This record gives sequence, C-alpha cells and structure tokens, in this order.
Amino acid sequence: MDLVIGGYGTNTLLPAMPLIVERERFFVGLMGLGVNNALLYPNYFAMIPTGPDPNAALTEGFFALAAEQTPRPETVALVSAEAEFSRNPVLGAKANAEKYGIQVVHEVTYPLSTEDFAPVIDAVAESGSDLLFLCSYLADSVGLVRTIRSHHFRPKMVGGAMIGPQNTAVRTKLGPLLNGFVNYEYWAPVPKMMFPGVQELLNTYQEQSSEAGVDLLGHYMAPLAYAQMQVVAQAVEATGGFDDASLSAYAREATFPTVMGDVRFGAKGEWSEPRVLQVQFQGISGHEVGQFQNGSSQIVVSPPESSSGKLIFPYAEALAAE
Repeated sequence: MDLVIGGYGTNTLLPAMPLIVERERFFVGLMGLGVNNALLYPNYFAMIPTGPDPNAALTEGFFALAAEQTPRPETVALVSAEAEFSRNPVLGAKANAEKYGIQVVHEVTYPLSTEDFAPVIDAVAESGSDLLFLCSYLADSVGLVRTIRSHHFRPKMVGGAMIGPQNTAVRTKLGPLLNGFVNYEYWAPVPKMMFPGVQELLNTYQEQSSEAGVDLLGHYMAPLAYAQMQVVAQAVEATGGFDDASLSAYAREATFPTVMGDVRFGAKGEWSEPRVLQVQFQGISGHEVGQFQNGSSQIVVSPPESSSGKLIFPYAEALAAE
C-alpha cells in the first residue's frame, strides 16, 4: 500500500491513529477536530481550517459575535450530543464563554437516539440563558431546530457547532425554520471565499451529484476533500515518491495552493492559522435548493475579513424579518 488517505471526521480518524502511528505512515485526515491533540504524531496533517487550537477556533466566532452585541449577552446554555465528536467543541465553548465573560448557567447532554427535544429546550428555557449553544449531529440538529422554532423560548443567539445545517438535504428539509440560526462553516459561496479553482470544482461536482446520490451542492465537503487530495498529490510530486518520512517532512514545511486557498500546516499538523466561518441563515423562503446556491441565504457574519453581510440580532428579530 503506497498511501493511506484519511477518512471523514473525528469518529473515523481517531480510531485509525494508533495503527498509523505504529506504522509511521504519512496521514492527511479530513475534517477531524483535535484528532492529534494528545498523540502529537508528527506525520499527521489535518484538512480542517480550525488552526492550532481547534477546540477553541470552531466555537470562538459564535461567542465573539455575541460579545459584540447590544445588549451584551451574559449567560449561555450548552446543549450537546453524547458522542465523541461533541467533546472537543464543548470544551472549546466553555473556554470561549470564559474568555468573553459569558457565564454557563445550564449544561446538558442527550443521547443520539433522542427524538423528543421538548424537555431539553424546556430546561434551557427555565435557565433563562441569553445564548443557546448547540453541538448536535444530523438527525438531532433537525429535531432541535424544529423544537426551538416552535417553542416560546427565544434566546438572543442560537446555534454554534451544529453538524447538519451545512448539508443541502438538511437545509431544504428545514427551509425557513433555519432563519436566524448562527452556525459554523468551513467554506461558503461568497466573493471572499472564491479561491482559484473552487468554482470550477463545484461546477463539475454539481453536474454529477444528483445522479451519484450525494449532497447536491457540495459546499461543505467537496472543497476540503479536494484540497486534501491536492496536498497529497503535491507532496508526492515534490518528493518524487511515496516515502512516508519524506512526504511528512515536505508537508511540515510547504505551503500548498488549494481550492481552499493557501494551506500551511503548523503545530500538531493543524492549519497554521484558523479560518472558521460563522454564518447566519437569513431570508430563506420555502424549500427550494437554488436559494442556497450563491450564499444569499447563508450570510457570513464572522470573521470580518470573510464577511458577506451583517448579523441580525437578537434571534427574534431575525424571525420578524422573514
């Protein structure tokens, strides 16, 4: 076997790491959060734009945005799934809440098998928290959005680290129920994120996505997955072979031009600089997929250098704008 290519996400990458370390393989993992935090394996490289402190970077934009608002939110409730993927984001959320002077007044985890989220949100409402931070997976993200939208409780901001709203099928299923939610993204179809080659990649992907039965737009996964293979290909070409030590040494020093922009790896194999986005869903009407094509319904509100519009605050005002 010449190359080992990392699969998707923390839940698949982390179990593979002991064998990768034992065999000293060059390993580029796709979208795993903090996979190498404890192991510090020098031949691991992360294709995820969370930077050298991934736990904090994924969630900092949510808390930084909240701290800039008037009136300034003072409290937060943390709601997360009982799963491996949620542990690091919740640690980051707690650290960022402390950093920005926001008090955690309620914290709860729920089993991934949960279907009725009303008791979960009832308890959050009783806490009276200003912010509602969510770290959820696909099916539970849908359940939480529906429950929050139908509930009387209106936090000032809601979202943060939900897996699901990046997915086209989830967006079209929920439609306008997503309006007002603020959540992380790694790439969005906005002018400041149009790196060389990314639109051509997406054009090719979208021509084939329906027949292939995959996400129709590919905004979340396709650019990073393609960039992952660009890094591997450039390292192989530069070193002239498949030697794991040589590939790893090259990747530690090189800057890689990719469809995600220039990528350089730093401590623990993470990106040297974080580039996590926070987007707010605005103006979604109905369930048609085309409204998600050009970024007009998912507004990049953080960081400022990538922004495409302004945050509507509080959450209730975003709903009133529908």
